[in-house]
Amino acid sequence: MEAYSEFARVYDLFMDNIPYEEWCDYLVMLLKQHGVDDGLVLELGCGTGNMTEALKRRGYDMIGIDNSEEMLAEAIEKSMESDSDTGEKPVLYLCQDMREFELYGTVRAVVSVCDSMNYILEPEELLQVFRLVNNYLDPEGIFIFDLNTRYKYEKILGEQTIGETREDHCFIWDNYYDEASRVNEYILNLFIRGNDGRYDRYEEVHYQRAYDLDEIRRLIEASGLRWEGAYDAFTMEPVREDSERIYIIAAEQGKSKTTEEM
Repeated sequence: MEAYSEFARVYDLFMDNIPYEEWCDYLVMLLKQHGVDDGLVLELGCGTGNMTEALKRRGYDMIGIDNSEEMLAEAIEKSMESDSDTGEKPVLYLCQDMREFELYGTVRAVVSVCDSMNYILEPEELLQVFRLVNNYLDPEGIFIFDLNTRYKYEKILGEQTIGETREDHCFIWDNYYDEASRVNEYILNLFIRGNDGRYDRYEEVHYQRAYDLDEIRRLIEASGLRWEGAYDAFTMEPVREDSERIYIIAAEQGKSKTTEEM
């Protein structure tokens, strides 16, 4: 779970090809379809806060949780800069492990994007995340998260090397996928130019696990959440065999609205 230390400094530079606003539009559509038009929303694995801030701009009160202090430092700075002119209260960012996160109360929805859930390598630990989500959701609250698929690791990423060069930074990203464990190992080499013009090299190793849709559904239902459905990412179409990213929707069950209101 420890990742994105040095990469946090340049994460947004290398991720500027991700259409966060379009992804946010899709996420908001799913939230509103399930009755979450406003209110308090938690993002798990919020990283540098790109989606958290986008959801805030859509009118949601946001909490962001991430296990990387470096990524959260970038998120907090971003939040403070965006609120300096408006005087709005910055997003609440918490440095916590999503496998054991704690809140002071419940939220209307929990979201997690950019394959954060794939970083949970053990099904038992993913089950614990789902149980915590169910615990901290309002009655009938909604949980939406995405996943990279096994197809993506096997056919797209596995055994591939990706490289990119920018003006002051570059990276080499090697992928090794193990079919037995369904774990993809990312070896990320970063080259960051310093003030003296020389490049410093940093290496990070990340791990993500592929989960089958049936396995996710079993874990969702075992956690107490209610399965709502799954979509091929950014569509309303069913998951396909060649889907590279999918969205899962689940709902809280077990709490009484009457009890909560009292």
